[in-house]
Amino acid sequence: MTDDLPVPVDRLVHVASAVFALVFALVLTSLITQLVTSLALRVGVVAADTNAFALLQTAVSFAGFLPGVLGYLVITDQRTLVSASWPSAREIGIVAGAAVLLYGLQIGLLFGLRSVGLGTGQNPATVAAGDPVAYYAAMVVVSIILVGPAEELLLRGVVQGGLRRSFDAAPAILIAAVMFGALHGSVEGTVPEQIAYMGVTIVLGSVLGVLYERTENVVVPGLAHGLYNAIIFTRLLWGAL
Repeated sequence: MTDDLPVPVDRLVHVASAVFALVFALVLTSLITQLVTSLALRVGVVAADTNAFALLQTAVSFAGFLPGVLGYLVITDQRTLVSASWPSAREIGIVAGAAVLLYGLQIGLLFGLRSVGLGTGQNPATVAAGDPVAYYAAMVVVSIILVGPAEELLLRGVVQGGLRRSFDAAPAILIAAVMFGALHGSVEGTVPEQIAYMGVTIVLGSVLGVLYERTENVVVPGLAHGLYNAIIFTRLLWGAL
């Protein structure tokens, strides 16, 4: 039991456990995604380099976080680690407000970066392989029901929740946000653009971390994250019409 360990060692154990949770989920979801997409291509359900393939790949990769999270919780015997419940009316309001705040914060951060001559890398998920209208419309739905909830379940529920067992709120939120940023480092662009993108993601991840800390309900940051992504794809959809 880590409760009997000295504080520095206890914290090191929980950081290592958080890293393991992230890597374990990523490896497992990568294997699942490769298996499902390869099978789909082989039987002709989808064709490579199409919107359908991109959507399937995105959906499966984020849905794959669930067995990764469940597997980690079982392996480490932390079945009660994640705090989740059906959101109340007040929490639904928080979700909507947080999504708008995240989007406004992103716009402000991007404007600030551009004012000093810096840009950010481009997330491949924002590039349609075929009809952009159909793709962006589908991504609005996928963002809300899969992408946001899955990432928050892992990064806030498991990672931040585990860190909170030996860290105060601020460092736990920041460490989880940094790991969240690292997860988004493989965007298209130069190294400075990739670093800038990660920086923006870390700030947004910190806001989501505060949401989880304050509400103690991972569904709240999950829906806020998903709705924030949906706003981005709605803007892209509007531009493609």
